[in-house]
This record gives sequence, structure tokens and C-alpha cells, in this order.
Amino acid sequence: MRRNHLFSLYNRSREFDSDEDEIAEASILRNSNAALTKRWLLFASWIGLSSLLFSSPLAAFLRMSLVNDDASYLVLIPFICAWLFFVESRKIFLNFSYDVIFGASFLFLAGCATLASRFAGGLSSPGGQLSGYILSLVLVWVAGFTILFGKTATKAAYFPLLFLFLMIPLPNFVLDQVIHLLQAGSAWITGAFFDLFGVPALREGLVFHLARVNIEVARECSGIRSSMALLILALLVAHFRLRHLESKILFIASGLFMMILKNGIRIASLTLLAVYVDPSFLDGRLHHRGGVVFFVLALLLLLPVLSLLQGWESRRPVRAEPAKTA
Repeated sequence: MRRNHLFSLYNRSREFDSDEDEIAEASILRNSNAALTKRWLLFASWIGLSSLLFSSPLAAFLRMSLVNDDASYLVLIPFICAWLFFVESRKIFLNFSYDVIFGASFLFLAGCATLASRFAGGLSSPGGQLSGYILSLVLVWVAGFTILFGKTATKAAYFPLLFLFLMIPLPNFVLDQVIHLLQAGSAWITGAFFDLFGVPALREGLVFHLARVNIEVARECSGIRSSMALLILALLVAHFRLRHLESKILFIASGLFMMILKNGIRIASLTLLAVYVDPSFLDGRLHHRGGVVFFVLALLLLLPVLSLLQGWESRRPVRAEPAKTA
């Protein structure tokens, strides 16, 4: 009887200790959530104040995003970053602290970018000056995050923070070079399709002379808007669906190639339809509004690449962790 009584007291003691542990864990979790909420409020205030300081560049940034089709994706980048922080919040905010020194380095870079943009404004194009100011703003935001959440959280949030730099508008001279590369690549793919199907065509740079029509791979045919959308999707898919750096680089490189391939397929298809079916295809709905069709085609072509890379990763041997010595 005495033995049963002692056993009962022991069980009650264990239950009491377990309840105390649960209460302690709940208290720690509440304190942690309260501290995280406080830091998020401070970070939101940091973003608000810095946005007021950069109100003129931000207004120009919004006007350009709404008016210029080549830059229409820019305004979406901060919202995608906010979604990334929400999705990966458990991983990012597992450990956070204040780090003023590390954050000050980003503030220093932001100050340098601001001064360079201000003093180089008369020497460079207005687009280049706006790019410099938005770069400064992004660096200020990264600095605020680093100061309020620390180096560990910053390393865990490397992808959303790096992704935020996509909101920086490309300077005009850089954008012109990117569009020219897309035009040249699209012309090369178009010529390859003409050769593959035995279509007689004389090429002069970006111009093709066919039996019935002449076509030019113009600036509007570069597909810069859909190409940037494809790049953004490739980055997101590589981050969430692939584990190894080599696989991510290969998938993003495939996405860059698909930018050019889809444009070449579109130009060749419209040209062949105009030559052998109806010339109105060169100025019809498929020409002006058919970009979505070829964008979906590019996504479908990327699916086998993703499947192959995932299969390759699953067959890679897992690196064994070194045995711990006592």
C-alpha cells in the first residue's frame, strides 16, 4: 500500500513538473512573439519614414511602372518579397537579435549610392539617376532589417532580401543592351526555325526577306516584359523546388534561354502563318495579344527541365554528417 502511495506521489510530481514546463514554454513563446511583433512594427515604421525621405524618387518609380510596359513588373516586387517573408517566417525568425554594426554597413552603402546618384545626375540619364535612388532605398530597407533582426535572420532571409533588388529599374543604356540581346537571340532562333522547315529567307541583321513578306525583329518583338516575368517565376521555382545551387543555376539559365526561344517561336510562327495562310496574321490578335500563349508554352518547356533536375537531386548521395566524439 505504501509503495502504491509513493508511486502515486511520483506521478503527481511528474505531472506537476510537466505542467510547469508547458507553462514556461508558453511564456517564452509569448515573449518571443511579442518581441517579434515589436520589431516588425519598428521595421514598418522604418520603411514608412525612409519612403517619405525618398518620396520624389518613389513617385517617379510608380509613374514609370504604371506607364512603361517594360517596367510594369517593378511595382510587384515589394509585394512578392512581403509574401516571401510571410511564407518563410518560421525559418527566418527562428533566431533574431539587434545588430547595429552590420546594419550600419548597408546604411553606408546607401549613403554612397545616394551621393553618387545626386552628383552624377547631370552627367547621366534621368533613368540612371532614378535607378541609383531606388538602389539607395533598397539598401536602407535592408539596413533596417539587419539592425532590427540581426545577422542570423538576415542570412536566413537572403533570398527575399536579394529578390528585393529586382525592383531597381534598369538604367536606359542597360535596358537597351538587354533588349538588343533579346532581339538578336530571337532573330537567331527565328532563322534556325526557317532553316529547319526549309523556308527560303534572306537575313540582314534583324530583318528577314521572304518570298511574300519582309519582317523585322523590332524592339517591340523583344518580349522584355514577358521575359522578366519568366525570369521572376524561374527564380521563385528554383528557390522553392530545388535544393542545390548547381540545380538552381541550371534552371535559371534554362529560364533565360526560354526567354529567347519563346520569342523566336512566336516570330517564326506568325511569319509562317502570314506566308502560307493569311498575311493578316502579322497584324492580327495573335501578334498583339498572343504573348500569353507563348509565355505558357515557355512554362511548359521548363517543366521537363525542372523534373530532370529534381530527379538528379534525388539520386545525389546525401553527405553523411561527421560522427560526434564524446
